[in-house]
Amino acid sequence: MPNLLDFPFKKTYEIDLKNTVREFIAFHGGGHPDEFKDDIQQWQELRKNAVAGVVHVDRIHASLLYHAQLISILAKMPSDIQLEISYATVFHPRKLPLTLRSIAFERAAILFNLASLYSQLGASADRSSAEGIKRAATYYQVGCSVAHPPRDRLTIEKHSAGTLSYLNNAVIPKVVYGPDDEEIPLDLSTDFVHGLESLMLAQAQECSWQLAKISQYKDSLIAKIAARVSSLYTLSNRLFRDASPSVRHILPPDWLSHIEAKSHHFLAVAEYRKGLDELEHSRYGCEIARLGNARDEAKTAQETGRRGKIAASVQEDIQSLLDTVQRSLTRAECDNDLIYHHDIPAGAALPPIQETSLATATIPPGLLDPKTVLGSMQPLFDGLVGWGAREAINIYNDRKQALVKEQLLDVAQDLQDQADGELRNMNLPAALEALERPIGLPPSLLHKAEEVRIEDGPARIAASIEDVQQLAQQDLAILDEAMDILDNEASEDEAARKDVLLNRLPSHEANMELVEKERRYRSILAEAAASDEIIRQKWDEWEESVTRLTWDEADLETSIPSSTVATSSHTSPQSVQTRNHARSLRVKLEELDALHRERTQLVHQARILEAADDVQPRVLRVASGFERLAELRAEMFEDILDEELAKYDKFLHEMGTCRQKQESVLADIKVINEQFLRSRRDDPSVKDREHALQSLDLAYFKYREITRNLEEGFKFYNDLTGILTQFKEVCRTWSYQRRQEIHALELHNPLEMLSLRDDVKKQEDPQPQSHGAGAQPSDSRFADLLSQGPPSLSAEEWGFEDVTLPPGPRR
Repeated sequence: MPNLLDFPFKKTYEIDLKNTVREFIAFHGGGHPDEFKDDIQQWQELRKNAVAGVVHVDRIHASLLYHAQLISILAKMPSDIQLEISYATVFHPRKLPLTLRSIAFERAAILFNLASLYSQLGASADRSSAEGIKRAATYYQVGCSVAHPPRDRLTIEKHSAGTLSYLNNAVIPKVVYGPDDEEIPLDLSTDFVHGLESLMLAQAQECSWQLAKISQYKDSLIAKIAARVSSLYTLSNRLFRDASPSVRHILPPDWLSHIEAKSHHFLAVAEYRKGLDELEHSRYGCEIARLGNARDEAKTAQETGRRGKIAASVQEDIQSLLDTVQRSLTRAECDNDLIYHHDIPAGAALPPIQETSLATATIPPGLLDPKTVLGSMQPLFDGLVGWGAREAINIYNDRKQALVKEQLLDVAQDLQDQADGELRNMNLPAALEALERPIGLPPSLLHKAEEVRIEDGPARIAASIEDVQQLAQQDLAILDEAMDILDNEASEDEAARKDVLLNRLPSHEANMELVEKERRYRSILAEAAASDEIIRQKWDEWEESVTRLTWDEADLETSIPSSTVATSSHTSPQSVQTRNHARSLRVKLEELDALHRERTQLVHQARILEAADDVQPRVLRVASGFERLAELRAEMFEDILDEELAKYDKFLHEMGTCRQKQESVLADIKVINEQFLRSRRDDPSVKDREHALQSLDLAYFKYREITRNLEEGFKFYNDLTGILTQFKEVCRTWSYQRRQEIHALELHNPLEMLSLRDDVKKQEDPQPQSHGAGAQPSDSRFADLLSQGPPSLSAEEWGFEDVTLPPGPRR
């Protein structure tokens, strides 16, 4: 190990760029994949050059260029485009790599390797001359200066620590881990990178100390520089040791000992140089105390290095320092005893040595401004609409659709349902029409009867009930077929155990998750069947009334009793009052109908605006005003989205006005209807006709309700069919894999499995079967399973756990 440490590259592997990027562009829009084939090819070439793993100064530009293009890519695409990127943990290239679907992970790893490249270049530099020391310091950090003397200003640019600082602050926070990511890269954790950054700064400061020593700066300044070296090594050691989760196991075994020994070594150097400064100022007692501190720190460094088996060159430096300090201490004590007779303060009572920092992590310009690295090179995927802009467009469209549906369409329907419900509770308009039309049928009822007649309502409902029942039976049959597959597998497993000892769980334990899912699905079907029965009972109750609505107008009118009133009653005060209330009610009902038409027109206008509303041109125009490599996020367009959605405020305001008007009209209708009912309470003929009209009117609403219930049930069972079919295929695949294990045993133990072969062969009849239990899959996917051996039998790997069941029908 050299006197200064460097860290290796993170090893990476090839990735499937072409297919993954083409699929993302094809499915998520923004252009045609063929338009970007050159960009994809260039991406592959840039990555190849950046991850070559060659330690040469020319590779710096390749890494910076690829990083700049990654920024361009992340401005156009999300971090997760299903591109699997693998890197091994640093210092452990032969261990299993960590794979993440994250371009941000790729960017972080590239920057880590760039910092590694700088550190390796710094460690390989020849530090036997001032120029070599400057070159090494250049690679370890980004900016360092010393102003003593002022006319001899030393400015050294250094890069590794600055790159790690940029990585830690600007890149690592953007690497987002999903719930499916079982591991996270600990070598890209904040504490680990911060520890490396402090280590690189410490080594840069050490180079500056070495340069100051060669340049023969004053002892007081050299002491301050060395004190800073010690504190940086101490900080790095503490960050590595206290990191959570622990990252100590990542480091080579002698690193922490090396860093700790260095921190004590340079504290000894600082105390020694400060002792020389005390001697120069004739403070002989302080000189001896400082040299004593230096001796103690040097011995601690020596012991730490011996236990940790650090590099021989570092141990030699410590021994050389210890010898020098010991000689100086012996001389100083002798002089003080014979000549000066100064009091010697305690070492712990001495003031701490002030630190002078010459190593300051400053981010390299090529990272802060990627455009300077690109130069005249075109950013990759420059013609692709930025992901953040596309997300903003999608967010706007979702908000727009939700606003129109939830705050206009649904509200309008709720208001209409509310009005219809209130009128049904008040027996309107049937009661009013029974009075206004003592004979004949009201137009509203004729219109409803015509709807049912045109749709052939009773036949339609009967056919729908039968269809829903068939779908329910089909779903139940699929579930039964799935259980037949599991039962057949259990029989095969039991038969095989009679002939050979199987080292695996019996079927009733291995298929517990599948059986539990089957119970849950069967319970859902049972609940749906109970709901279906409620609908059938509702239809039995209302079938006769709905069937009456399909009669001819003459027959329907005959079935309604008339309420012809004697002429004298028309002239009575009570009759006049009743008809006055009836006219007031009719005015309010017409006002309610006008509100309904107003709401319908309002929703229609909003739907027209929604269809023509395209926010894309404005979003793209605003996006073009940002920097070319700026990472566009959807939240950057929030103000624009709010301004565009404001055009719907007038519809929302008018809908609110409609709500207030309807509430007022319904309140008036309730008051007038009570007066109307009191004035006509004693007319039985009107009551009979009113009851008959109300029954037919209610039958129409029940017809619509039952129709809607059946449509929901039809959709429910259709959606469930897909889920159950997938479940059956999972059972079939699981059973097939279990059978393949028996086949594998048969190949290794042909005599033991002879009696089992016939049973398995029967279950794997090569004749094509659609749903037969134990059917052998013919899909090419199973050919791969045969060639690679049986995969894991964990039910979690089949993916059906995440399937969301459709909502049940509302009954």
